[in-house]
Amino acid sequence: MAGVPKSKADFVAQRLLDRIVSGNLSPGSSLGTEADLLQQYDVSRPTLRESLRILESQGVLELKPGPKGGIIVAMPGTDILAHGLSVYLRMHDVPFVAVLRAREVIEPALAAEAAESGTEEDFAAMQASIDRMMQVDHQDGFIEENRVFHSLIAHASRNHVMTIFWSTISMVAAGEGHGIQYTTGNQKRVAEAHQRILDACKSRDSAAAAASMREHVRELEQLIRKSYKYLLNQATTIVARDGRRVG
Repeated sequence: MAGVPKSKADFVAQRLLDRIVSGNLSPGSSLGTEADLLQQYDVSRPTLRESLRILESQGVLELKPGPKGGIIVAMPGTDILAHGLSVYLRMHDVPFVAVLRAREVIEPALAAEAAESGTEEDFAAMQASIDRMMQVDHQDGFIEENRVFHSLIAHASRNHVMTIFWSTISMVAAGEGHGIQYTTGNQKRVAEAHQRILDACKSRDSAAAAASMREHVRELEQLIRKSYKYLLNQATTIVARDGRRVG
């Protein structure tokens, strides 16, 4: 939590976050009771509660009521990043097509790194995903398997920062959230594209992996231009804290 705190509640929230980080407190750890924190930080109850709400909104804390509850350290998820980014994009009138083009930059870079850093176990998991995709006969199963494959590419890149960017952007850009449907022909072409990407990765050809992924991601934009043109300049959908789309 960088910068100068705007209020006493912000200041206390920053102190609490510093305590969590410096103490290397793991998710599920207790930060203490409200009474403990009031005494330690010498603030009013409303100020402390506002500080806790700030950290809760950032996914750093979970406030559990009841005798077995308390102030519990949590691990922020990418849904929090996706929510904040999608709100920013929506409020600044950034259209859906701009988010798609961000994917066109991020995903080829991940595929290139997957070709360099992926393991045989990674490649086996990708092949299993492709094999499952070829067998699915319903839209939801196809969409989920498509997501699985791309997540496996991101994981195989071993680039943690880029993987976070991908996960965040993919939540915002997900076509199903905009009502995009894939025909049987579309699904077959996606599976074939995944196979080309995997083959390039297994050959350790980072340039070919990036090129195949770039072509694959651009096909989504081409599909939209052909059948869902109205979506291109549609406002970015807001993603809820749990990863769902809310408007």
